[in-house]
Amino acid sequence: MIEARKFKLSNLVVHLLLIILVIINLFPLYWMITFSLKTNDEILGYSYKNEAGERILVPPNHVGLPNHWEWANYVEAMNTGNMGQYFINSLAVSASVIAITILASFMATYALTRLVWKGRKMMNKFFMLGLTIPIHAAIVPVFTILSKLKLLNTYAALIFPYAAFALSMGILISVGFMGDIPYDLDEAAFLDGCGVWRIFALIIAPLMMPAVATVGIYTFLQCWNELLFATIFVSSGRYRTLPVGVQQLFGQYTTRWGPIGAALTIATLPTIIVYIFLSKRIQDSFIAGAVKG
Repeated sequence: MIEARKFKLSNLVVHLLLIILVIINLFPLYWMITFSLKTNDEILGYSYKNEAGERILVPPNHVGLPNHWEWANYVEAMNTGNMGQYFINSLAVSASVIAITILASFMATYALTRLVWKGRKMMNKFFMLGLTIPIHAAIVPVFTILSKLKLLNTYAALIFPYAAFALSMGILISVGFMGDIPYDLDEAAFLDGCGVWRIFALIIAPLMMPAVATVGIYTFLQCWNELLFATIFVSSGRYRTLPVGVQQLFGQYTTRWGPIGAALTIATLPTIIVYIFLSKRIQDSFIAGAVKG
């Protein structure tokens, strides 16, 4: 009986700690959403004079629910801040980067793990070296290359660098999945007359579908919130992505904090949706390939 009580008490403590952690992690999201629906008076506080002529100070409402739900903040962010265009740009860039990264990483992984050729181990180390290079160290050379190719202020100025920096992690993840595919399938397909390309397209690629989600999620999370390259390589409003758009909104409308909160919510919403529905895959993306990579 004593052991059972201790067990129940320990479970209760664990559950209480988990609930506290959940509240701590969800509070910033709650604060951002409520912040986006408040007026400047609620956010900054205000004062007024009563009938007796006394000045009454109303403190800021930082944590509570909005007194007046200002849905117009979202309309202003989409129209005045041009968040709609920036959202479409981010979707176009992210979708292109995901497609390129998945295709390139799968093909590279197939060549590195299933084919026998001189120098493949060295080439694998070369790809993994990309994991150690910080993005800041590549700004100048990448900017020079894009400038000479006249790709600045285009979608390509973001798509190619993002895909290049995501390729190493894509290969690392793909190695773990492709290593579980039996080599007997390659040999059987080869005996049936399939070449390298047909084996990859008809045998390996369909079996790599679980890795598509994992690599795609990791790549999406990496490029959706990227700000440094998007700020330096794109200066035209036509090709700006959401993080840059939110930054520009801060500079132009510093007295309108509600629309800024709405823009931040719009920029965060896709990431939240991806995490809610694909959290298991997100966790797998950080451990896949750790043993066999």
